[in-house]
Amino acid sequence: MKLTLRIWRQTTASDLGSYETYLLENVSSDLSLLEALDQLNEQLISSGRRPVSFEHDCREGICGSCGFLVNGQGHGPRTATSVCQLYLREFSDGAAITLAPWKAKAFPTIQDLMVDRSALDRIIAAGGYCSTGTGQAPDANAQPIGRQQALKAFDTATCIGCGACVASCRNASASLFVAAKLAHLGQLPQGQPERSTRARTMQIRMEEEGFGSCSSNLECEAVCPQEISADWISWMHREK
Repeated sequence: MKLTLRIWRQTTASDLGSYETYLLENVSSDLSLLEALDQLNEQLISSGRRPVSFEHDCREGICGSCGFLVNGQGHGPRTATSVCQLYLREFSDGAAITLAPWKAKAFPTIQDLMVDRSALDRIIAAGGYCSTGTGQAPDANAQPIGRQQALKAFDTATCIGCGACVASCRNASASLFVAAKLAHLGQLPQGQPERSTRARTMQIRMEEEGFGSCSSNLECEAVCPQEISADWISWMHREK
């Protein structure tokens, strides 16, 4: 198939940046979008030009490293899919695809499609853990947890921290991310001792990092590759 890629190129954070257009011909529809970018980069390197910078690691939709806007949508048109699992068969032959980095004040651009998402790490460092001393690790089955309780905790624990929810929100809010991290621990017995303190400190840190507030537009839920429900945001607000 034949594709036209319109990609945001920005050398440094201080550079204004602009879109550049590239043509890919005779590419297999079985390639992922990231593999298509790999192929483009091989062509650019061969011609002595700077390759396109983008983040990736596992390429299995697990690590959350990859992520950018595909035709204005976080992770692209396929729901419940991270960009590394988005295949060219989702696009028609001859399609023009626009790729842009996450756009948010708290996600400063590093280069091209790469942004600095360390603000999310700092929110976790502010309280997204259990620090209560427990001594030697207890047996995994020492404290029974109900099936429904465990499932709810697991549903939110699946957040991979990709940042798509932030980039798709008109307010650049990290509410879904923070809610998922709070609900993961808040549903389990181990997370109860610091539950209220954790909710307060993480939400305060979210505001300090420059993320906006939630206005319930649900774009975050729509682009989440793990399909985490925005209902957890309401749960988070009750925790504070």
